Amino acid sequence: MQGKTILITMAALALAGCEKAEAPAPADAQKAPASTIADGADSASATPAEAAHRFASWAGKWTGVEGMYVTITPAEPGKYRLEMQSDLDTKGDYEGTDGEHGIGFERGGEQLSLRRGSGDETGLKYLAGKTECLVVKAGEGYCRD
Repeated sequence: MQGKTILITMAALALAGCEKAEAPAPADAQKAPASTIADGADSASATPAEAAHRFASWAGKWTGVEGMYVTITPAEPGKYRLEMQSDLDTKGDYEGTDGEHGIGFERGGEQLSLRRGSGDETGLKYLAGKTECLVVKAGEGYCRD
């Protein structure tokens, strides 16, 4: 009886060893979470065009209140074209550049930045509760629906 127990134990250990023989996939083969890429923090899995722009996932139109918007278009590496209606009287095109936390640009002699935020962070009632937004400053922000 004791011989059978030893034999069964050895067989179980041998099978357990076979299961461990499979090596886990290398860490670099696993994709980064989408939120990391969206924030511009990881471009390892980005296409070559996206890799040249930290915030390429922000490309497209973002809507504010009362007809305000910003349309982001990647340009040369690290640069963006920003078409922006930032208030009722101010519409223009601006050159944006990759920054540490967003896209930096100059408007009216002031250095500004589009950064990821929430509708609540814009301070605008119409955008409250939205989660996919870009904030310039209090009272100015743009969201995607």
